[in-house]
Amino acid sequence: EGKGKKRNSLHDFKKTGELMLIKVNKTLEVKTKLLNSTEQCAKRCSRNKGLSFTCKAFAYDRVTKRCHWLSFNSLTNGVRKKQDHAFDLYEKKDYVRNCIIGKGADYKGTVSVTRSGIQCQAWNSMIPHEH
Repeated sequence: EGKGKKRNSLHDFKKTGELMLIKVNKTLEVKTKLLNSTEQCAKRCSRNKGLSFTCKAFAYDRVTKRCHWLSFNSLTNGVRKKQDHAFDLYEKKDYVRNCIIGKGADYKGTVSVTRSGIQCQAWNSMIPHEH
């Protein structure tokens, strides 16, 4: 990216148009606020600014210009998808990506087995497999 150009926070998100997530699990958190753009929503979600939880996604209501920051995404248990023409859903790519980039140190996705089907484990563990 060129000098002096600010990075667009939306690049970190996967957009799904006309979709909202509904929490069935009441412990999942949501915070809303009026904001003029999806870029502003993305920036606050990326930085977790003013949020008491790790933001994994946000939904932007194009009609009311309200941002809904979510502590969950479409892959979280206790969540269902709802078709809604007013909303666009933006999910952090780190949490919905099914591939590991580089050494995978920052991987937050859902894959927990290797390509050959072996269960993943913590580096400091010898269970379920020896290194």
